[in-house]
Amino acid sequence: MLLPSGWLLRHSVVMWLLFHSFVLMTLCFHHAATSCSKGCYCSDSEGSFDGKTMRCSNLHLTEIPQDIPNDTRRLYLDYNLLTSIPANAFHDLPLLAELDLSHNELSLLEPGAFRGLTASLKFLDLSSNQLKTLDPDAFDSVRARSNLTGNPWHCDCRLQTALPRLDLEPVSLTGIVCQTFEPSDAGAQGVPFLLAKDLDLCVVLKKTTDVAMLVTMFGWFTMVISYLVYYVRHNQEDARRHLEYLKSLPSRQGKSEESSTISTVV
Repeated sequence: MLLPSGWLLRHSVVMWLLFHSFVLMTLCFHHAATSCSKGCYCSDSEGSFDGKTMRCSNLHLTEIPQDIPNDTRRLYLDYNLLTSIPANAFHDLPLLAELDLSHNELSLLEPGAFRGLTASLKFLDLSSNQLKTLDPDAFDSVRARSNLTGNPWHCDCRLQTALPRLDLEPVSLTGIVCQTFEPSDAGAQGVPFLLAKDLDLCVVLKKTTDVAMLVTMFGWFTMVISYLVYYVRHNQEDARRHLEYLKSLPSRQGKSEESSTISTVV
């Protein structure tokens, strides 16, 4: 049976409109994923990190842009007003190899701040900020070469534990300088932290840990002694009762023998 030509025409128009809408949506999504963030400058470059470069320098940004193209390889956010990096801030940038956050007001890197960049990130610049300490969980196993110079570091056991987990730029050897320190008698002010080989800022924590271990051991020792004393006393009481019972057995046996003798005589 032949279909009416009008029906075929309407059906063709509908199909064409659906296809056209699909193409437009695809182009919009592609543009959203690859276009440049507002106010920033994007370019394609070649070299060790060939791909898209996005520069958002000196834009007075207080937050990280949300529309960064997911094919970005280099991202420059330097000379802005960023104060913190929230968790998963760069999670949608699987190709990011270089990240410049220098010359901001960063004082906090939240746990998971660089999550998702473990495999891709090769260079991280956090110099000239307001960082005083580091949370190792912020880096989430990221092994990028890191520049941490020019921050007002508070040198303590936490920082001493966190730094060995990072792959630091050579300039950081002299650029990580203690502005404040703990314990107060460490004498670390103005000292390049990584070059002070004899500086042990975890000694107080170690002493505290040792004291805690001694207290714990003493507590267990006291419990063991108390149990042994209770066990010995309990056994002594049982032994005394058993001994009394045994002492009573011969007298009963004698009476039984006497009764047997009388019965025999009768």
